[in-house]
Amino acid sequence: MDKFYTFTGIVAPLDRDNIDTDAIIPKQFLKSIHRTGFGPNLFDEWRYLDHGEPGQDCSNRPLNQDFVLNRNPYQKASILLTRENFGCGSSREHAPWALIGFGFKTIIAESFADIFYNNCFKNGILLITLAKEQIQSLFEKTESENEFTLAVNLENQALIDSRGNMTPFEIESFRKDALMNGLDEIGLTLSHEEEIKTFEKNHLQKHPWLFTT
Repeated sequence: MDKFYTFTGIVAPLDRDNIDTDAIIPKQFLKSIHRTGFGPNLFDEWRYLDHGEPGQDCSNRPLNQDFVLNRNPYQKASILLTRENFGCGSSREHAPWALIGFGFKTIIAESFADIFYNNCFKNGILLITLAKEQIQSLFEKTESENEFTLAVNLENQALIDSRGNMTPFEIESFRKDALMNGLDEIGLTLSHEEEIKTFEKNHLQKHPWLFTT
């Protein structure tokens, strides 16, 4: 998992509540357990006018020109702005895989579904929860500016627009440290490898009967 520090990206406004994981990545794409290759099928039923299937070449599929991610400059967006309860529905980890595959590094919303929230942090996506008024202000800025961008500073826990306006955000210290060090749960465990080996060695010496067959 890549380390997360500071980056500046285009903000794509997706002005909907209760976007579920089946909308993020429809069920037919769950056949694969590989983490890559899902980007072209992110929001598949909203982005395309036909029905998508795994392994299909998306480059020639008819696009829904009314969908935000099909319009300039949002094809290059790395920050997704949305409303409340984003990521509700099933617990599929393919949802964050698809968001990463498209290029999103940060999602800003009023609230997130719990399992989706955890899955995103495990895959290196920073989720930022802001108050309704702050979210509305950001949506208004995406309308007034042709290519609205934000600098995301995880270390200082702040969003900064092109005019220098700063919006602070909260994040648990554990999740912040994991993102900044590029560690998922396996990586966090392996960072204590020597302590684990020492414990196992001592445990074997004190309780040898537990390791006999």
